[in-house]
Amino acid sequence: MKQQNSEISDCIRKTLDRYFTDLDGARPRAIYDMVIKNVEKPLLEAVLTQADGNQTIAAEMLGINRNTLRKKMAQHKIKL
Repeated sequence: MKQQNSEISDCIRKTLDRYFTDLDGARPRAIYDMVIKNVEKPLLEAVLTQADGNQTIAAEMLGINRNTLRKKMAQHKIKL
């Protein structure tokens, strides 16, 4: 599992490095929100797929409350 975490971190680092390079000196804004929005939806979708759409199991896998999962699904317009 440690290997996968490292791969995810490396991917995010490389993507952010490319993002900063592409800015070409412009000052970035709201980076945290941008990253969360771009990571959270595919994370939720992948976990829900692994849980065969079972929100209780997906919430347990994510380590969050089922109501929190449902709220995040609504925010990202994820339907089962």
